[in-house]
Amino acid sequence: MLDMNRNILFTLILGLLSGILFTGCEKELDFKYHDIDPILVIEGSLTQSGADVSLTFTTPMDEPIDRQRITDAEVSITDLTSGEEFPLTPDSEGLFVSDIAGVEGHLYSLTVKHGGVVYTSESVMGKKVDITGMEFNWIKMPYDYVAVLQVSFTDDPDSAEDCYWMRLYRNGKAYKWVAINDLLSSEGIINEVLMTTRMNLDEEDEKDKLEDGDLVKATVVPVSRTMHDYIEALSVGNSNGPCMFEGGFCLGYFLAAPVSSREIVFRPDEIKYFN
Repeated sequence: MLDMNRNILFTLILGLLSGILFTGCEKELDFKYHDIDPILVIEGSLTQSGADVSLTFTTPMDEPIDRQRITDAEVSITDLTSGEEFPLTPDSEGLFVSDIAGVEGHLYSLTVKHGGVVYTSESVMGKKVDITGMEFNWIKMPYDYVAVLQVSFTDDPDSAEDCYWMRLYRNGKAYKWVAINDLLSSEGIINEVLMTTRMNLDEEDEKDKLEDGDLVKATVVPVSRTMHDYIEALSVGNSNGPCMFEGGFCLGYFLAAPVSSREIVFRPDEIKYFN
C-alpha cells in the first residue's frame, strides 16, 4: 500500500504523464536519419559485469532495417583512472565484449577504429542505486483502466542534479525507457511512474500490451546530464541528440554505469485500484 507522501507524488506525476506517456519502444534507441550514406552507430556499455559494444550502420529509410553487426573493427576500453587498456573481441552475435568490471568513480574511454577513422567517447562510472520497490496499480483514464508501474529507487540526497536511465523489459525484450532527473526526489527516494497496458487488451497496441504472466524487468543506471539530454532528445523523436563521440562523425553512445534491476510478474487480477 502506498503511503500518503507517495500518493501525493503519484498523483502529481500522473498529471504530468497522462498526456505524454504510452511511449513504448521496440529497440533500445531509435536513430532518425534521411536517405543519406550509411552512418556508423556505436552503442557501448560498461557495467559491473563486463563490457559490450554494438557496431552497425544506419539503413536508408526506404529499405528494410539491417541489423547485421560490424566486426571488422578495433575496439578497446581504457580505464583512464588506472591507465589499463582492455581490448574487446567480437562474440558469436557480433558484439565486441570483455569481462572487464567497471569501478565506481573511474573515468573510462571507448575507442573504435573502423575504415581508417577513430571514434572516442568518455564516461565516468557512477554510483549504483538500490531499487526499493516495484508495483502495478490500475488507474482510471477516460478511455479505459490503465496499469501504471511505479519503480522506486535510491537517490543521494546530498548530490544535486543526478540523472538516471530506467529501462523496462517485457519477457526479456526491450519494452519502454525513460530519462529521469532528481527534481522529484524525496528523502533520498525517486518514485518513477510509467503507464503500461490498458485493461481491455483488444484495444491495446502490441507494443504496449501486457498479458497475465508476463515478466517485467526494470533496470536503473546513473547517467551524466549529457547522457540524460541525449536519451531525452531521442525520446522526443525528432533529434538524434548531442554528439557523444569525438573524431569521426557517428551516432550512438558510450555509457559506463552499474546496473540495478528488479522484476515483477504482471497479474492483472491481483493489481489494486488507485484512488
